[in-house]
Order: sequence, then C-alpha cells, then structure tokens
Amino acid sequence: MHVEHHDMLAAVPGTARQIHSFHYGPDKACGKIYIQASLHADELPGMLVLWHLKQRLQAMDAARLLRKQIVLVPVANPVGLEQVLMDVPQGRFDNLSRENFNRLFLDVSKEVGDCVEAFLTDDCAHNTRLIRMTLQRVLAGIQAQTQLQSMRLILQRLACDADIVLDLHCDFEAVQHVYASPDFWPQVEPLVRYLGAKACFLAQESGGQSFDEVITLFWLRMQERFASRFPLAEPGFAVTVELRGVADVSHELARGDCQALIDYLTHVGAIEGQVCPLPPLLALPTPLAGVEPVIAPVGGLVVFCAEVGEHLKAGAVVAQIIDPVTDRVQSVRCQREGLLYVRSLRRMATAGMAVAHVAGVQAYRQGYLLSQ
Repeated sequence: MHVEHHDMLAAVPGTARQIHSFHYGPDKACGKIYIQASLHADELPGMLVLWHLKQRLQAMDAARLLRKQIVLVPVANPVGLEQVLMDVPQGRFDNLSRENFNRLFLDVSKEVGDCVEAFLTDDCAHNTRLIRMTLQRVLAGIQAQTQLQSMRLILQRLACDADIVLDLHCDFEAVQHVYASPDFWPQVEPLVRYLGAKACFLAQESGGQSFDEVITLFWLRMQERFASRFPLAEPGFAVTVELRGVADVSHELARGDCQALIDYLTHVGAIEGQVCPLPPLLALPTPLAGVEPVIAPVGGLVVFCAEVGEHLKAGAVVAQIIDPVTDRVQSVRCQREGLLYVRSLRRMATAGMAVAHVAGVQAYRQGYLLSQ
C-alpha cells in the first residue's frame, strides 16, 4: 500500500489543501477499482465505511490477496468539509461559486475520440490502452482556474482509468439506494444485492455532469463512436451508492457496508477468496425518471405521516404542513404509487420545497432529473 498526496490550487496565498489517495494491490495489476467518499462533504457514512475498508485492504494487501489495484479516497472534498457556518455543515455547495460539488465534471469524450481515431486497430487491448492513456493525457493537460476545478480534476484523473468506480454518498433520511446506468445493470446488480439496497435508479444521462455519469458516459460514447469499426474491451462504469441518511454514521452500519464492498470486490475478481453467494434482490431497478418529488405547496411545520421504506399508494398522505399562526393544516400527498425512499431532515418547509421523494416504476419526467 502507498499513499499519494495531490495538491489543490490554492485559493489565496498562505493556504493549502490536499486530496489523499490510498493505493492497494499490485502496481502492475490488470484492472483497477476506484472508490471515493464524501464528495458532498456533509455526507459522512461513506467516509467511515472507507476507514474500515482501509484496514481490511491493508491486511489483504500484506497477505497478497489483491488481484487488482484498488484506490480509495476517503475525503474527496476537503473544501466542503471545512465549510461550516455557525456550527452547520455546508458541504453540498461551494460557498464561492455556489456550484454543487457533484456537478460540472468534464466531458472530454470528443477530444479523446478525435485524438485516437487515426491510431485505432483491430487489436482490442491496444485500442483500450490507447484510449485510457489519451484520456489521462487530456485530463492532465487541463489547467484549473479555481480551487474547485482543481479538486474536480484531481478526482477525475484518479478515477478515469478504472474499470469500476464507486462514489459513496448518502441522503437526508433514506433507505440504502443506488444510481447507475441501465447499460451496466448486469454488472451493478451483484453490488445492489450485497449492499441490501432497497432501491436502484437507472438513467443513462440525468443532466448536471455528475461524477459518476461523466465516467460512465465517456466509455459509452467511445463505444458509440468506435465499436462498429474497432474492437474495444468492456467499458468502465461508475455507480453512486447512497448509504442511507446523514445520521447513519455508526460502526455497525459501516462494518456491514464495508463487508458488502469486500464481497463485491471478491465477486469481480479484485480480491482473491471464496465468492459469497448472492443475497436476494430486495427491489427491481426503476427509472430515475419515475421518481416523484413530493412538493410542499405552502410553508409551515412539516409533520411526516409516512416512514422511509414504506410503499405508498397513489394519493397517500406523506406529510402535513401546519401553519401555527392560522392553524391551517394541509396534507401533502404523493401522486404516484411507489417507495418512499427519502425524506427531508428539515421540519419547516418553504413553499415549493421537496419534502420527500417516492420511487415509481413508470418514467414520467424528462430533462434534468437530479436534485439541486
């Protein structure tokens, strides 16, 4: 195991920040897994999971049980981690630019494709190696203008040549769930099973250039552009794993999630050992476009009438909004049947605020599908 320190662009003189990556497995291993946590810096369950995973991988590395390179970044966002305003973490949006930390990663698929097209051959291994080397070179040549851009570039450079990328997040109050591309459901399904995820949302492109989609879409675009003319190896892909809610930071949960990741890494051949039988699939995947944001039509106190993990009928009351001045009580209902998989931590709603999300089985939304 070795540790690498990646210097970020300093925002002002006299300050410095770094991202630390932990590398396990043979240096010349065939295959790479990249896992990061807390890109939204106030989402901490994944940070604890990777702390546990570091200990396990170090022992396995010493015992020479690792067959692929595994790279961990437990603190993906030191900028957001330090953003605390009056004792309240502000880890989702950059205070300076007001951008979501998990948006606007770089799509360089056209530039890379233009660079490699004249050099592709009938050799699958050559083509894949050439694309990866060119991707690394293109990203290395981009000059960051801000500290936020430098942070995004560091993470993207670390992950770009991986076969599997796992981005660990969490939601407000939520069940375990996963976001992935439908093109890679067969590869993602074992992970969903080992984690015991209660929902999985599929979308090829949901907008916003999030970290996971930029990684996955790059390889899909290489396939779309070249696969009919040149052989390419199985493309890399990325998955966002939502480790329940922000308050679900405990050793018990983290150990369980850590073991699930180890079981998955063993399943894909990154760790030598007996492959654990696949647990049952707790829920079939559903389209991200089928998720219904449940909106408060007025402001007021939020009193939830349904728990996360409940399956709701269309028209079920999710919450009441209470005006303590006028005594008005307004029920907020879901319009579609589905799983209540996340609800807000806030108990004072503003008009138009999403207080919960319900996972339906039928796609009905279009365009930008992400939350802010």
